[in-house]
Parts: sequence; C-alpha cells; structure tokens
Amino acid sequence: MKPVMRRVMCGSVLVVAVLAMSRPSAATVPLIGGLGGPIGYGWNCLSPNDDGSSALIDLGPAFPFGLRFFTTTHTSAYVNTNGNITFSGALPTYTPAAFPVASRPMIAPYWADVDIRWHDGFCDGPIGTSPGYYACESPTDNGVWWWMEPGRFIVTWDNVGYYSCHVNLVMDFQLVLTAAEGCAGAGDFDVEFRFNTCQWTTGDASGGSGGFGGTAAQAGFDAGNSVDFVEIPGSRSPTIHTTLCNDSNVGVPGLWRYEIRSGTIVCPDAGLPCDTGLLGACAEGVTQCVGSGTVCSQVVEPSPERCDALDNDCDGETDEGDGLCSIYEVCVDGNCEERCSEFGCPTGQVCGPDDICVDAECLYVDCPPGQRCVDGTCVGACDGVVCPHGLQCRSGRCVDLCETIECDECTVCEDGVCVTRCAYEPCPAGEECQADGSCLETACATVTCPEGQYCEGGACLDSCAGAVCPVGEVCELGACVPYEEPPPPEGPPEVTDTGTTPDAPPDMPPDADIDAVTDPSGDVPWDFTWSPAHEGCGCSLAR
Repeated sequence: MKPVMRRVMCGSVLVVAVLAMSRPSAATVPLIGGLGGPIGYGWNCLSPNDDGSSALIDLGPAFPFGLRFFTTTHTSAYVNTNGNITFSGALPTYTPAAFPVASRPMIAPYWADVDIRWHDGFCDGPIGTSPGYYACESPTDNGVWWWMEPGRFIVTWDNVGYYSCHVNLVMDFQLVLTAAEGCAGAGDFDVEFRFNTCQWTTGDASGGSGGFGGTAAQAGFDAGNSVDFVEIPGSRSPTIHTTLCNDSNVGVPGLWRYEIRSGTIVCPDAGLPCDTGLLGACAEGVTQCVGSGTVCSQVVEPSPERCDALDNDCDGETDEGDGLCSIYEVCVDGNCEERCSEFGCPTGQVCGPDDICVDAECLYVDCPPGQRCVDGTCVGACDGVVCPHGLQCRSGRCVDLCETIECDECTVCEDGVCVTRCAYEPCPAGEECQADGSCLETACATVTCPEGQYCEGGACLDSCAGAVCPVGEVCELGACVPYEEPPPPEGPPEVTDTGTTPDAPPDMPPDADIDAVTDPSGDVPWDFTWSPAHEGCGCSLAR
C-alpha cells in the first residue's frame, strides 16, 4: 500500500522539471488532436489523482453494437489513471502484473504507476482523491483526457508523470479504438497505440527510482480470465519505453495497430517460424491465426534426399541413399567429399577418418544436426542463401510461404501472413487494388511479365538476378531447382564420312585414306597420330 501524502509544495526541483517537460527528449508519431476541449484531446478528463479512475463510461454513442473483446461484448468501460482502460470494473492497481491476470478485462497501452497530481505547483492529496478545484476547462499537461464520436473512442495520457509526484520524465501516448469497417462483424474493432514521448518505466512504489528499475510497464491485451492475453514483446522489461517509441508492428516507430475480430486479436503472431511436429524439413512451419488461437502451417514439403545434412524427404534419416554425390565422392556431414587416393587429396583438404578427404579446417569440427562445416565454421541450410524474388528460405529450400496458407474471404496472403484485402483497407499511395485483394505498384498495373520475371517501377526484372540458391540448386525461371550435371559423352567420338580427304597431319603419309573425324561439338578437329602398324585404322585419337 502506498504511503499517504499531505498536500505540499513539490519544490523548485519539480519546477525545473516542468520546464524540461515542455521540451520532450524523444518524439515519434504525433498524437491525434483537434478533438475539442482546451488542448484538443476532448472535454472529458480525470481530476488530479494517483491510481484513480473515471466513472462508468457508456460506449453506446461510439459503438452501438458494443466491443467484442475475447469472449464478452462490452458496452461500457473505465478510463484508469495508470495507463489502461478496463471493462467490468475500474482498476486502481499501480504495479503491472504479468499477463494473464484475473482481475479485469484490459486494453493497456502503458500500464504503469502514472501520477497526475502535479498541477499549478501543488502535489494534491491524500492519495487517490480529487481535491475538487481542478476543472477540465483548465489547459495543462500531466492529464488524462478522452473523446468519443460515432465509431471512435480516444484516450490520451498527456505528458504524464510517475509516482510520487514526479514530472522530470514524462510519457505521452494515446489509445484509439475504431469500429471496424468493410469485412467485419458486429462488435469488431481496431486498436491503435500511439507513443509520442517515452521517458520512464516505473513508479517509486513499484520498486523504481528516478523512473526506472523495479517492475516496469506492461503493454497489450488481457481477457481477465487468467488464460487469454496478447502482450507487446519487452513488457515489464527495463527497455519497454524505448521499444514502444522506437519499434512498431506496422513499420512506423511508435505506432502499434491491432484488429479485433470476433473477439480475437487478429494475427499478432502470424508469420512467425514454428514447428509442425513432423520429421525433418517438414517440421518447418509458419504461424497462422485460426479462430481464437494460432496453428502451425507446414511450408516445406518432402523432396528427394540430397547431401546437405538435412532430412529432405522427411523420413527421419539424413543424407541417406545412393546417388547423392558423384561416383568418386561420398556424402560426409552434408558435404560431397572425395575418397583418399595414392595421389593424396585436393588442395586444402586432408585425408580424414574412413579415408575421406575433408577440408583441413573442418577435420575436428562437429556440427549440430541440420548444419554442415564450411571453412571451419558450422553453417545452417539457409546461411548465405539469397532466394529469388518473392521466395523465402526455409530448411534449405526457397519456398513461397503463401502456397500453404489459407486466408479467409476478408484477407489475402502476403509473405506468409494474411492481411486485409484492399477492398476493405485502401492501398498505400502509389499502389492500386487488384482483383485478388492485393495491392500492386501503379506503374506495374498494366505490365505483364513473362515467367521468371517480376515488375518493379514499370519494368520487368529477372527474379533470379542476385539469387544464391541452396547447395545443389540453381535458379531457373524464378525458382531454385536441383542442379543436374550433363551426362558425359558415350563411346568414341563421332566419325563422319564426308567423302573428302582432309589435309593430312605432318606425320601422316600424304596418300593416307582417312575419314574426317570431328569433335562431337563439330567445331574443333581431333588430333591424329598415324600408326602404320594398325591396318585399316591407321590413327589413334587424343585430345
């Protein structure tokens, strides 16, 4: 329990802090303003308090069908001083607990010990009460405001300080709830966390000192049932404030967006590598959101076994079978190596165990499963691989992740992730909506490229340009395919009777009757050495 404080002057130290507060040290995305009220964040606010909450707020004017959040549809909410909104009841808890919790369903852009009592040079108390003299019409920093309009509810924590009565460091952030449009059902909505200034993580009563240490802030979603939750990575860590301001899940530092559909946070973990539980290369998968959870979709199919230290055919054995290397080589630890001979080993190799030539630097290197030694270093199947345009490397294979992903009628697959179709979410500037629901560069909208090419900037480019395929493969028509050496020529060189006698070599009698013998390519004549001892075939062929 926090100690009770008397109403006191916070002192000259905090006055200096207020001056610093007007010049934030870190700024990212702007907060949404122009919403009315004295500072543009609305007319509704919390009076100065610590650990306080609003009265019950009716969400009906903004969301007539309520907000479907996990298993419950909510028609009202509470705005809490400590960086969150809750359903089913207010939440005064100031030290964030690790999700999941069983207290209140919560959407938390920044659950931490916010203290908004510093106003006009006073730190008001006792804690948790409102002195009554402060009105929302008085413009000031270090306040919590909200705005409601049809289809949208915005809560702003405006340059708020931390417990106890500190504003030397501030957090400036917003929560934006928007009714979903297009392919969405009743109660579906979208969420934005917008962070403009991020300078502290912890209040004094949460084990912090100077705004840091102790139990740091938490960000994300909690169903309040001790089971279902989604949190932003780094929550409750010492760097959560910099993560929220500098990172993003949509590529804009400080901006985090989520879709809530049928109560589920849509695909926050979509597109992540996962294990299908199958054998070998077939274990490679990518997460896909289905219903209230995720499934692991297989992205690598069985393929013929090759010498690469992988179980390509997914039968539980690695590099097994014949024909993985040439007739003079054997597969050892994912590499085709020559057998030792009386002439020694190739340059840079030594004769190792089992009379096999191996790289000198790899002689005593033992690589883990799925890796092989190259120049003394264990490398993975995708190390050094640059797949053709539009493909990604998984378990030593360049694959199209969308071939095995099934999206619903509202989404289309891009790089293994189901994203909203452009019919429901407009394309970025410079792109046009296609019939399949994807966005395409405007300059390429009327360009049709041949197989193995793609369009960029209105021009067709080779999908294999710059590609470095996995070991044993070569890029052809935009795909990495197994490399097959051409078979050697069979039998003696082709002999063609042209009916004429070619010029005889210097050591051949001028009256020798021979046929013209040509290289199989037809370009370079064979060298002849005449032998009078061989009647009828008076020459031997040598290159």
